[in-house]
Amino acid sequence: MTEQQTTDHPAVPENSPSAAGTPQPAAPPVPEGTSAEAVVPGAFAVAGPPPAKKDRRVLRATLRWTAAVAVFAAVGASMAFGITGMDRTDVPGLATESDGRWDFPEIVRPPLPSDRPRPFAEANVAGSHYADLRALVLPAPAAAREDKALHGKDGWLPTEDLLAEYSDTQDRKEFGQRLSDDGLRHIAARGWTTQDGTHTRIYLLQFDSGAVADELRTQLAPYSEPEYPLRGTETSVADEDFSTATRVVGIERFVYTESKPYGAEQVRQAYLAAGDVLALVVQSRKGGANAVPFQQTVVLQSELLD
Repeated sequence: MTEQQTTDHPAVPENSPSAAGTPQPAAPPVPEGTSAEAVVPGAFAVAGPPPAKKDRRVLRATLRWTAAVAVFAAVGASMAFGITGMDRTDVPGLATESDGRWDFPEIVRPPLPSDRPRPFAEANVAGSHYADLRALVLPAPAAAREDKALHGKDGWLPTEDLLAEYSDTQDRKEFGQRLSDDGLRHIAARGWTTQDGTHTRIYLLQFDSGAVADELRTQLAPYSEPEYPLRGTETSVADEDFSTATRVVGIERFVYTESKPYGAEQVRQAYLAAGDVLALVVQSRKGGANAVPFQQTVVLQSELLD
């Protein structure tokens, strides 16, 4: 026994006869049927083994509790397995409503020609996109109906089809002249309509350098409102609710939404400046264009141009 341990036995003085090794008187004999505690002064009460009948009762109770615990464990395990095997929406109290995001296919950047850098690489001073521009347009989400009118010829859209997005005749003429003066190379586009009636159009305009595209962006998309109103819009203002956390590095983004009161449809639009490409993303829907799928479309298109 170490120094830290204690005992309940009475301490024996160092100078007592017992300590000195003097023999102690023998304890008197214990009569039959009399416990030792009754005849030995100072002895500890040590409980003897319980009667056999009590042992059997304890054993039966223990077995019953063990069986009950085993049953509960089996039931609990089966319930846990059942819940983990279910979809979240199948579990009462855990169903999560959709926030309106669309189901897009896996987004994969097209391959670059050999020895060509990405648009924002340090060696790519002009910010050129060397991948096929037609492969940089965001694909349509699942179950959407594609707008074949935006396929163009061999995937290239005529300039007048882009200009048709703008409402004013004079604006279309002025914008068309700007595109010609800036040396527009070509336009790739895609459009679709989802089951809720949202109509999406994406246009990618490519120029000879990022400087040209960025200069045109400053003319078309000042902060407060777009320079040229789109067809079907009344008043478009900067979309202050568009999350700034979704910005893609290297992509300049200017987003607008049609404020109330609007006509039969609400229109949302975004201009993206990405190197030598200027993108226009438009979504419209009767009764109101939802914010979530619009943000999703803009961000995914930005990532493809990165």
